[in-house]
Amino acid sequence: MNIDSIDPKAVLDGSRVVLARAVSVLENDRPGADELHAALAPRRGRAHVIGITGAPGAGKSTLISALLRELRARARSVAVLAIDPSSPISGGALLGDRVRMGEPGEDEGVFIRSVSSRGHLGGLSRSAGRIIDLFDAAGFDVVIVETVGTGQSEVEIGRFADTNVVVCPPGLGDEVQAIKAGILGDRRRSHREQG
Repeated sequence: MNIDSIDPKAVLDGSRVVLARAVSVLENDRPGADELHAALAPRRGRAHVIGITGAPGAGKSTLISALLRELRARARSVAVLAIDPSSPISGGALLGDRVRMGEPGEDEGVFIRSVSSRGHLGGLSRSAGRIIDLFDAAGFDVVIVETVGTGQSEVEIGRFADTNVVVCPPGLGDEVQAIKAGILGDRRRSHREQG
C-alpha cells in the first residue's frame, strides 16, 4: 500500500472507509505513512484530546461509553483510539474495548478504532501520536485515547492529551500512593503544544 491508495482529501471529506485504511497505514508504518502524515499536518490542532488511563479493569471503557453519549448529545463528533495490550508470546491482541463501548460505536458521529500496543511501553502504541493527528485532521471535535491499563511509570499519554482522566477504582491504595509521581505528576509540554 502506498500514498496513492490513501487520498488525504477523502480523509478530510470524512470517508470512514478511507479513514480506517489510513489508520492501518499509520499503525503498520506502511509505505506512504510519512507522506500521509505530512499531507494532513496543516489540518491538525483543532481537536480536544482526552486521555483516559488507569489500572486494568478500572472501568475506562465504561467511562468512555458514557462520555460518548454525553458528547454526542452536545453534537460533538468523537474519535476513539483504544490501545490494547499485546501478547509477548504471539504478538496478538484481543482488541475488545470496542465491544465494551457498545451502542455509541454505531453512531455516525463516532469512530472507534482499537490497536495493539505491540509491546510499546508507556501505555500507548508506537503509532498512537500519528493516529491522534489523523483523527484531528479528519475533523473530529474530540479524540479520546484509552490507554493500556497503566501504572506509575506508563505516562506517555501526558505528551498527547489536552485533558487526562485517571480512573481509580476504590481500594487500590492510600493517600500516600495518590500523591506519588507518575501519572498524576508534572508532565512535559505535549507534542501538540510544542508543534
